[in-house]
Amino acid sequence: MMITYYAGAADAAGTTSADLDAGPLTATEVIQRLGAGNPQLSAVLTHCSLLVDGRTVGDPSEVIGSAARVDVLPPFAGG
Repeated sequence: MMITYYAGAADAAGTTSADLDAGPLTATEVIQRLGAGNPQLSAVLTHCSLLVDGRTVGDPSEVIGSAARVDVLPPFAGG
């Protein structure tokens, strides 16, 4: 799974991208794995939206495949 972080999520992660070596996971499990061991990122992830292959994930139980591209988008201010 290719993870791309944006804005505050990238700052908290300390990187703009990462590979998550995992089989299919729910959106909730992806968030838990990404935040494991990084309390700052874990806190930011509670406010983020996930895009999977360009599509917004609305259901935390949605299964995300291991070959998916996941964009982690924190809330953006401004217009």
